[in-house]
Amino acid sequence: MTTIQIAVVDDHPIVRDGLIAVLSTQSRFAIAGEASNGQEAISLLQKTHCDVLLLDLEMPVLDGVQTLWQIQQEGIIISTIVFTAFDTDERIVEAVQAGAKGYLLKGAPRDELFNAIQVVYAGGSLLQPIIASKLMDRLNQPEPLQSQSPLIEPLTPRELEVLHLMARGLQNKEIAAQLIVTERTIKFHASSIMGKLGAGNRTEAVALAVEYGILER
Repeated sequence: MTTIQIAVVDDHPIVRDGLIAVLSTQSRFAIAGEASNGQEAISLLQKTHCDVLLLDLEMPVLDGVQTLWQIQQEGIIISTIVFTAFDTDERIVEAVQAGAKGYLLKGAPRDELFNAIQVVYAGGSLLQPIIASKLMDRLNQPEPLQSQSPLIEPLTPRELEVLHLMARGLQNKEIAAQLIVTERTIKFHASSIMGKLGAGNRTEAVALAVEYGILER
């Protein structure tokens, strides 16, 4: 029986220790490494063979979604399960769009975790029923108007949310507090928004978004 090599990434040591302890009870699983943030995770994956990545969303340096995009850019092949306390529609969509193969909420029974690991390792994908329901509800909502925009890559749901708050005049720290994420995460999103819009600053980004019909006048 093939052993599944697993990497555990979470910024809380107690959570990492607990996951490692639970996973170690299964003879088919082996812990290939652990990390406390996305940057450490990328470094680990570049040096160590891992089959499955258990990834938290809210972390310092690089959060989970940023880490998933970086994994794609680095050309790293790994099946990722987002294991998080966050079940907001935007975060689910962002993680799935960034390449997550599974999305489990912390507190899920260990058997669900064991099953999810084996499913994504075999090439499948898995979402808890409550997560799948939220995702379908979100995807069934009408898309924001972007038809007038020349963007090659559309803004993600989270970027649109940040953009709307930027348009209200909120600063990064205030946006981070409202969305319950780190200020670094908001800076990342703001930079991505400006890059996609071709804006040199936040004010220009908002103005261009209005011009392109992404934001209402």
